Amino acid sequence: MYFRPVILLLAALALSACASAGPRPGPDAAFESAAYTLDGGDKLRVTVFGQEGLTNSYAVDGSGKISMPLIGRVDARGLTTAQVASNITAKLRSGFVREPHVAVEVETFRPFFILGEVTAAGQYAYVNNLTVETAVAIAGGFTPRANRSTFTIVRSINGVQSSASVPLHFNVRPGDTITIHERWF
Repeated sequence: MYFRPVILLLAALALSACASAGPRPGPDAAFESAAYTLDGGDKLRVTVFGQEGLTNSYAVDGSGKISMPLIGRVDARGLTTAQVASNITAKLRSGFVREPHVAVEVETFRPFFILGEVTAAGQYAYVNNLTVETAVAIAGGFTPRANRSTFTIVRSINGVQSSASVPLHFNVRPGDTITIHERWF
């Protein structure tokens, strides 16, 4: 007689787990609108107006820095291009160039990563206007077991790894890791 309520409770819990929770909320505004920050693998075009010897392409190395003539290593990891330009300007102003005018732009973005239920998981070159859907296409498409409704993106925001459940048409950024989950049935 005590088994019947326990069996009914377990059955109710099992059925509630299978029920659709409805549409999931998208990522919060900070996840979508955070400014793009630089990291290892990005390649920058630094222009120092009037200083042809300093104007060049510089790769952000694994330690998050670029190396420039005269001023040496400059921090880039976790900074925007405007912040890097400001740092370069300050270093040049301190004894090398009287009134430096510096512009920094990303020449080549670092790759993105896609894991899970895709034909060819791995690292791929970032292309402009990349969405989860196009990333899946680049990785050879979904496997037969793929959950095609919910995806997870892990992104670095202000130096902290954050993850969010996102829809198929969500914009991917350089350095993001996309996970395509396996469906249960």
